[in-house]
Amino acid sequence: MPRPTNAPQPARLALAPGFLGAIVVMAGLALVGSPNYTWIEYPTAILAAITGWFAIQAKQWWFVVGLAAIVVVWNPVFPLPFPAIAFQGLSIAAAATFIAAGVLIKVTPNS
Repeated sequence: MPRPTNAPQPARLALAPGFLGAIVVMAGLALVGSPNYTWIEYPTAILAAITGWFAIQAKQWWFVVGLAAIVVVWNPVFPLPFPAIAFQGLSIAAAATFIAAGVLIKVTPNS
């Protein structure tokens, strides 16, 4: 009979913020170009920062690049003057980045 190991199991801590970020970005497609788009920029930047932190903890640096770009582009404090069509295209890319990061980032807790 094999002995049970006490090794810590990896957890998908970025799954919830990744999926929520994708939902927020895709829901924001309807508001691109309106003054209410600020309501999309705040949660998008915050969820990208949270997911990026989990990517740093998991030492998966390739996701940090994409998520840092999302934080910069969707920053509501210093908004970048992109045309609406550019934000729509970037929103689809951001949603794909959020989903990929949420599914693939696994954080192993320290024991």
